[in-house]
Amino acid sequence: MSVVPVADVLQGRVAVDSEVTVRGWVRTRRDSKAGFSFLAVYDGSCFDPVQAVINNSLPNYNQEVLRLTTGCSVIVTGKVVASQGQGQSFEIQATSVEVTGWVEDPDTYPMAAKRHSIEYLREVAHLRPRTNLIGAVARVRHTLAQALHRFFNEQGFFWVSTPLITASDTEGAGEMFRVSTLDLENLPRNDQGKVDFDKDFFGKESFLTVSGQLNGETYACALSKIYTFGPTFRAENSNTSRHLAEFWMLEPEVAFANLNDVAGLAEAMLKYVFKAVLEERADDMQFFAERVDKDAIDRLQRFITADFAQVDYTDAVTILENCGKQFENPVYWAWISPLSTNVTWPKSTSKRRWW
Repeated sequence: MSVVPVADVLQGRVAVDSEVTVRGWVRTRRDSKAGFSFLAVYDGSCFDPVQAVINNSLPNYNQEVLRLTTGCSVIVTGKVVASQGQGQSFEIQATSVEVTGWVEDPDTYPMAAKRHSIEYLREVAHLRPRTNLIGAVARVRHTLAQALHRFFNEQGFFWVSTPLITASDTEGAGEMFRVSTLDLENLPRNDQGKVDFDKDFFGKESFLTVSGQLNGETYACALSKIYTFGPTFRAENSNTSRHLAEFWMLEPEVAFANLNDVAGLAEAMLKYVFKAVLEERADDMQFFAERVDKDAIDRLQRFITADFAQVDYTDAVTILENCGKQFENPVYWAWISPLSTNVTWPKSTSKRRWW
């Protein structure tokens, strides 16, 4: 007898008639008049729970099994058999059920077996990973991260972990979160009356990183091909779906590469990770397609099968000019010096448009 994840049982990686133990949490309990109870037990290893069939002959059936509610922690031991019902191929005929954690008041337990709104889940952050939605998101994020590391390793890249606390403003175009141990109610001042950061922890101003790019570039000039992948922080107070104060960012850096090399790398990487998600997290993606975004699977499949179009900058401006649409902001052509953020307009015309 061995402890196995629920995913191994449901996906047929455990032999029929073998004795196994699964550990997890009760999602639902149904009782039959024929003297059986059916527990849906999940452990987060996959989207679906496994059904455990429990006979009323178990010693703790009346005292414990019939008291189980959503959220209780259990250890179920039994035989893997082909399921007689619909919805899954295998189930467990339980020979023992050990209750390791009770929900003291089921009537006030915040994670009832129903669909909850995102707004509600924010109020119960300690329990929301147990929901279908947040559990699926966590597994997909895991698969994305693992696929990214696999892809770059197969391409001969080295992963470089860059500092989260830095004195550098790598991007130079955004607000940064300050890191300080100074007493905000009694800030030290210098002779000019400004905050004396010489007294701070690092002896200078320090911030949360906005990018690992600068560190990555130095390593690329020694290791040829590297990538950074880690937390990034931006202090722009923009409350939209396209702005985050904290997120994970991937930044490859390649020596001796041109624009076509970089574009090809980006296309290959996206197709690789999307394919991994569709293959390894099919159950979670099916849930997203049914409950969150009906085009979630089709969109990723189109990414995988389609070629990425590459358009010259000037051609892109021309396409936008001739598309017949009125944009909120005018489309202009301009040249931006790589050494500055100043826009230089061509002398030949003042009407060239920049998008």
